[in-house]
Amino acid sequence: MDFEAEADEMLNTATLTEKVGMMSGNGFFKAYAEDGGLWGARPYRAGSGIERLGIPPLFFTDGPRGVARGQSTCFPCTMARGASFDVDLEHRIGEAMGREIRAQGCTLSGAVCINLLRHPAWGRAQETYGEDQFHLGAMGTALGLGIQTHNVIATVKHFAANSMENARFFVDVRLDERTLHEVYLPHFKMCLDAGVASVMSSYNKVNGEYCGQNRHLLTDILRGEWGFKGFVHSDWVKGVYAPYGAAAGLDIENPEPLCWGDRLIAAVEGGLIEPYVVDTACRRILATQLRFSRAEDPLPEYPLDLVACPAHIALAQEAAEKSAVLLENDGVLPLTSGSHVALLGKLAAIENTGDNGSSRVRAPHIISILAGIKSHPSTGTITTADEDDLSTATAVAAAADVAVVVVGYTAEDEGEFIPGDITLGQAGSEASLPPEIVAARENAPPRPKSIGGDRLNLGLPESQIALINAAAASGTPVIVVIVAGSAVMVEAWRVNANAIMQTFYAGMQGGTALARLLFGDISPSGKLPFTVAQNASDYPHFDRDALSIEYQYWHGYAKFEHEQLTPRYAFGHGLSYASFEYRALKITRASDAIHVSVAVCNSGSIGADEIVQCYVGFPGSITPRPKKSLKAFARVRLEPGETKIVYMTINIADLQYRDPATHQWQLEAGQHKILVGGSSTGNHLMREIAL
Repeated sequence: MDFEAEADEMLNTATLTEKVGMMSGNGFFKAYAEDGGLWGARPYRAGSGIERLGIPPLFFTDGPRGVARGQSTCFPCTMARGASFDVDLEHRIGEAMGREIRAQGCTLSGAVCINLLRHPAWGRAQETYGEDQFHLGAMGTALGLGIQTHNVIATVKHFAANSMENARFFVDVRLDERTLHEVYLPHFKMCLDAGVASVMSSYNKVNGEYCGQNRHLLTDILRGEWGFKGFVHSDWVKGVYAPYGAAAGLDIENPEPLCWGDRLIAAVEGGLIEPYVVDTACRRILATQLRFSRAEDPLPEYPLDLVACPAHIALAQEAAEKSAVLLENDGVLPLTSGSHVALLGKLAAIENTGDNGSSRVRAPHIISILAGIKSHPSTGTITTADEDDLSTATAVAAAADVAVVVVGYTAEDEGEFIPGDITLGQAGSEASLPPEIVAARENAPPRPKSIGGDRLNLGLPESQIALINAAAASGTPVIVVIVAGSAVMVEAWRVNANAIMQTFYAGMQGGTALARLLFGDISPSGKLPFTVAQNASDYPHFDRDALSIEYQYWHGYAKFEHEQLTPRYAFGHGLSYASFEYRALKITRASDAIHVSVAVCNSGSIGADEIVQCYVGFPGSITPRPKKSLKAFARVRLEPGETKIVYMTINIADLQYRDPATHQWQLEAGQHKILVGGSSTGNHLMREIAL
């Protein structure tokens, strides 16, 4: 069907005021005030809608780790799911989110966050999948298409170069053409090419202009070069500053017409903005909306009992089990049945699912680590202590078979930056704010201090390090469990740990999942979606208060390899209770792809999943380029002694570099290395192919 033509026909009789009304959200501040500052208490009108013509509005809900409405299923945070490297699982999670979104009256989802992890201090790192562009694109595509299965429009965010939190409203990110196109944009294009239907712009500037009114990003690249046909909406409140944002390519200002509305009407009537700009935006919005609303639903209805139903809760547990990364293990894991466990640390007993900003999910229940271990049938005696009394912690550990020390962060330490005064992104005196914002601030729950934001320290709090050392002083084996959104430095204490496992923020079933992992019901199988450094200075420069910052080409594992830095834990690292052997790597060239196959054998004594990673090394005539780059991966289940052939495909177009002289993509001629293994470092099987 020609939805653009149908949209034009529907809009033929619309007035300028009605069409401009489609280009903004409406009613958010009033609703937010009425709900006492509770984010997600109701669906938010987020563009479209002309009642006279029977055009319904879009209704938005957030939710990188579940639907930010009601009491939805709380999945592990996005970074945790990134560690699963499981695109099938992520698609199923997207489907579950889609069902819960529809059941709660929404039609537009902000769940697909694929901003690149440039530096682990980024407060919202937990909301994205990791540091690698291909991995980000593959996982984001899976989530977005899963959500859209149930005719919910998925939006991919935040476009673009949004990798800082505290300075997000004003920082100017400076970067050259190759860095922009090769590092910070490929994952967005991958998702949009696959069919994710809308885009959310980011707050920051790119090369001097705010992203929500950046013509180079929104028109030259997104529409002109990529051919994107969907609509673009702003991030909440401070996503655009002037009516010319519409001419630059932004279609919807959310959540209210603070800068558009009457000002945009006046700009059109005054000849500053051509009427076709408004018509084009409305056509994009409505054509996308029609494509989804006219499609047949997979389910005959979407009742509320789909929300946090048993199948979705089981899916959240599966994700938590597949996401945990075993960083080190001297043989203390898995635990034996009947073990006396000393469970140490305040974080063990609290409900800690991550950020308390826009991604917060209020699940009907949350299984803490303490509750999960206590209820596991293999647990013998369990005793507890925390960092407030180190002598007791040492004594408790000494009396146990093993000490499990839970460390890391909460929403107060990292996450979306939420000022103590609940400004909703607004700045200035009360007199300069709309009355609805003032009302929302007055009716919001009291918040004595700001929470979240970018981290100032990549290590653990001193009190937690002291707790690890106190547990080790007992002579009892120590297992450290890290709860955090991204990389945590371990140099100050790792010698005192017999095993280290990172669970991230593991969602509503995290405690149950961890217990099953510790006692060997299942093997850890997650792999790090980022690099953990030995020295914080090995990461790119980061200034959380910067007015302007340069994003250079090098970051992540590519930076470590380029500068010959040795990480503590490499991208793709993760141990298992099993062991795996690789052999018989084969590559075949097709016209537009390279087909890869490899035999993987589980040579261990327990069934487990392995994440097979395929990297490509470039000829080296064009610089800068990474020594190797992830271009395919696959997750495979293997029983003891079982061998499977794993097949992967590399698109040759994904091997190109951006030529700044021609502004085109070029393939570097010469021998390309195909490297396959279980991590970005270590022994790889390798073959070469001439391209």
